[in-house]
Amino acid sequence: GPGSVCGRFHNLGRMFTRVATRRLLLLLSSAFLLLWLGCWHGAAPPPPGRTHVLLLSSWRSGSTFAGQLFSQHPDVFYLMEPAKHVWHHLPGGSPELLQWPARDLLRALFQCETAALQDFVPQPRWVSQIFMWPMSWALCSPPACGAFRRGDIVRPAECQAHCDTSPFGKAAEACVTYSHVALKVVRFFQLEALYPLLADPALDLRIIHQVRDPRAVYASHQLISLYPDDLLISRAHDATPNARLVMRKVCHSHAGMYLAALRHPPPALRGRYLLTRYEDLVRDPLGQVAEWYRYAGLASSPRLKAWVHNITHWAGPLDPEVLPVRRDASKVSQAWRNQLSFHQVQEVQEICKPATEVFGYRPVSSEEEQRDLAKDLVLPREEIEAQTKGWGGLL
Repeated sequence: GPGSVCGRFHNLGRMFTRVATRRLLLLLSSAFLLLWLGCWHGAAPPPPGRTHVLLLSSWRSGSTFAGQLFSQHPDVFYLMEPAKHVWHHLPGGSPELLQWPARDLLRALFQCETAALQDFVPQPRWVSQIFMWPMSWALCSPPACGAFRRGDIVRPAECQAHCDTSPFGKAAEACVTYSHVALKVVRFFQLEALYPLLADPALDLRIIHQVRDPRAVYASHQLISLYPDDLLISRAHDATPNARLVMRKVCHSHAGMYLAALRHPPPALRGRYLLTRYEDLVRDPLGQVAEWYRYAGLASSPRLKAWVHNITHWAGPLDPEVLPVRRDASKVSQAWRNQLSFHQVQEVQEICKPATEVFGYRPVSSEEEQRDLAKDLVLPREEIEAQTKGWGGLL
């Protein structure tokens, strides 16, 4: 009867009230965000010939160092981890859910629509409100900032001191003057989330997927707050349950992305995906950077080659004012072999077995084998693809 129908509507209203939690609000805000960002897609495409580079990686995988190899190039407008703004603005969501608004933000930034960041930055006024902005040399030189000449190698502290009050709009003004836009991200877990960017006719996208030996990733001891809310990791030397959860998530997702690119790539991905291991980069930095530049259509220079050599073969004390990676990078890549106990190594090897097999990292079966630095634990690059195609493991 009418009374029961009204009662059902009343109960239904109460149910909706109960489920209007933070997650529901996140879903709604994400939906509105996607619709709003869709307005940016109708903007005029960038000038012909502009190339877009996405440096896809995970936490503690050497991506900050890799990003600087693009940031220092005088033809590149670079931003470091803009997706972090999305995570801070929409807390409480799953990593998979946050991929979608992050992806649409990347699309806007690739088209130099840096105003899209304003919805994620409280009271945006200065360029300095962009995450790690001094690591983007394009924001430390004209037209973003007139304190330095374009192409100079500038210390982050110097940039921060002279350019921190550049108006927010200067970022877009600078971006459109560069032939390449490069963005570094560590908050993607499915390659399929990026397919719409590859299919966008306004973008000429190149993906560089950088991975690192999971044992070295764990040895960094800095995997703090990788995910919102409950997925945290402590600084304890022994892997906690949360540490295992984070390592498994990172390892399995990046192995899955590589297998997706290798085995079932969509037509738009062919020729636009390049896998790089951090160990290959530090063993032959000049050769790897030359490969990246060819892939992205960038020219090198003697100044850039000298800079790359210096920051990867620095035997003196660290100078964080110049760049945190200014050290002997090849030794750093093997540091985990002395930093971790054999028990820790065994645990990470078990958790990340799919990734170690897919990316060509040999396991160790004893402490003696772990400590023997003469034993190479990284398979040659040419063997990875042939081995992986026949790999039958499940992620």
